[in-house]
Amino acid sequence: MTSPETPESPETPGAPDLSKAGAPSPDAAAKSSPPEAAAKSSSQEAAARRGGPGPGRFMGAQGAEKSKDFGGSAKRLFALLGPERKLLFTVLGFGAFSIGCQVAGPWVLGKATDLIVAGWTGLQSEGAPSKEAAVAAARAKGGDHAAEMLSTIDFTPGQGMDFHAIGTVLLWVLGIYLAAVLFGVVQGRLAALAINRTVFRLREEVEAKLSRLPLSYFDRQSRGEVLSRVTNDIDNINQSMQQTMGQVVNSLLTIVGVLAMMFWISPLLAVIALVSVPVSVVVATKVGKRAQPQFIKQWGSTGKLNAHIEEMFTGHSLVKVFGRQKEAAELFERENQALYEASFKAQFISGIIQPAMMLVGNINYVLVAVVGGLRVASGALSIGDVQAFIQYSRQFSQPLSQVASMANLVQSGVASAERVFELLDAEEQSPEPQFPERPAELHGRVAFEDVSFRYDPDKPLIEGLSLKVEPGHTVAIVGPTGAGKTTMVNLLMRFYEVSGGRITLDGVDIAAMSREDLRSGIGMVLQDTWLFGGTIAENIAYGAESATREQVVAAARAAHVDRFVRTLPEGYDTVLDDEGAGVSAGEKQLITIARAFLAQPSILVLDEATSSVDTRTEVLIQRAMAELRTGRTSFVIAHRLSTIRDADVILVMENGSIVEQGNHDELIAAGGAYARLYRAQFAEAVAEVD
Repeated sequence: MTSPETPESPETPGAPDLSKAGAPSPDAAAKSSPPEAAAKSSSQEAAARRGGPGPGRFMGAQGAEKSKDFGGSAKRLFALLGPERKLLFTVLGFGAFSIGCQVAGPWVLGKATDLIVAGWTGLQSEGAPSKEAAVAAARAKGGDHAAEMLSTIDFTPGQGMDFHAIGTVLLWVLGIYLAAVLFGVVQGRLAALAINRTVFRLREEVEAKLSRLPLSYFDRQSRGEVLSRVTNDIDNINQSMQQTMGQVVNSLLTIVGVLAMMFWISPLLAVIALVSVPVSVVVATKVGKRAQPQFIKQWGSTGKLNAHIEEMFTGHSLVKVFGRQKEAAELFERENQALYEASFKAQFISGIIQPAMMLVGNINYVLVAVVGGLRVASGALSIGDVQAFIQYSRQFSQPLSQVASMANLVQSGVASAERVFELLDAEEQSPEPQFPERPAELHGRVAFEDVSFRYDPDKPLIEGLSLKVEPGHTVAIVGPTGAGKTTMVNLLMRFYEVSGGRITLDGVDIAAMSREDLRSGIGMVLQDTWLFGGTIAENIAYGAESATREQVVAAARAAHVDRFVRTLPEGYDTVLDDEGAGVSAGEKQLITIARAFLAQPSILVLDEATSSVDTRTEVLIQRAMAELRTGRTSFVIAHRLSTIRDADVILVMENGSIVEQGNHDELIAAGGAYARLYRAQFAEAVAEVD
């Protein structure tokens, strides 16, 4: 849709509106139930109100440098997993079995160590009649520490290694660790299933939200910024959850299980090991608080950079035409540098956590080893118990380090979630009426009754507009840029809601109708064309999915599309991309006109619909349009007054008000605003000929 004319927003000379390129137009969306397709095109109206985002002028939301509510966003992100509660309990169960096996492994392996030590001690004590005698002999030699240590070893003097017992224990260890792996694999698969289902629902929720957002939201956001939230941020949430959720669960279970085993083996050593916990928490908290703002800034910069790239890519021809490559490259360099700096700081600061945690873990390891050695020397613990405890000490510090090292992923995921939640929490368009009304039979009688509207609450645009259009009449709307011509159509389509008064369709207030019912009877052909990736036939049939090939061809002939489609190698099966590559701007315009022919709407809106075709084709299209308008209420917005001379009523708008109305001859005879516009165009045409 062309930009709505507002007197307070002059056009920005020399700044091409790159956001318009490739934008879908509501002539397609008018025939489909969700209004988002029309919204994409109508969002370009905001570009005119803002002056247009040309190269060197970025349009988009500014990335926040500070999390608005990290805790709240994290809780809300976790709450998304609610529907997978049963599956998550299953994940937790398999995780508990897996961690339980891993925790039992060192203790069982410690028994093998004790068997080896007992065998070696038995060989060294050969000749002693019994264990008690060997201990007494050691004590008699003055080796109290040696005697205490021997007393903790279950050995038989003269008996060597019991390899059968040692082998049995090692087989148990192997079986325990294999079971841990098996349970871990099942847990990982179920966790991936739960997370992917959650992200799937989140994408569905975001898509549904986009269809409920008013055009004013898209006015404030660039397409690149919205796409970044819908794609990059959701993908980052998915990746962050995949890499952290299962690991966090396993880490917490490991901490609980290992801590229980440590207290069982030696409460004193367990207390020493726990000294590292508050130190680790303080380190992770302090560093995490410094890293979080950088992650917020990183994803904000990502959205801004994506918006700039999208604008430059879709409008690369205009960038070259206006010689703005240097400015575009400089803006890209600035945005890219901002993203680089934010990403580097975020990763660097969060990367400090793991080395710091490793240092704390190593100090804890040394303390446990020293105190454990002393406990063995005093006979309070066996060597196998200390060996198992040292393994548990490593297992205890490892999950703490893992949880801390995942802080960057968690913070990055929450930062993206916050941006997605901002989209989900955006104010929606007014809800549909609970009991929608609709005309008993659609004739196309339209009435504007004392309608007022303003984009900015402090700046009125249309005030007290009243107009009645009878079925089958053609109403042409003319006037200078900013007069409010396209705004009238936007209000009729309920792309925007009126500020005062009402608009009726066959006596029914359109605010009491559902948007789907209202738009299903209106066809639009706009100056800005929109084609999607598909065949020419599919593009023509977009507004009438059940149309046959014969009906498509008939509509194409009526719109003079058939003549150039026949020259293409694949004809109507020629595949176009979403940019319409392979066909000219005029041919794309013809395809959208054929789409309107096929839809057969009761009300037709033409907004500079022939602006991209040559003069000869325009004459043919005008004839076809005359046939298409027969029996239909038509609104024609035109700047070339020669194209609307046969309109039943011509409305001349200035500053949101109708200053003149009548047919062409009446308005020329009146010598008012229309006559001045007509003479100005006639003089311009003569000057061009001269």
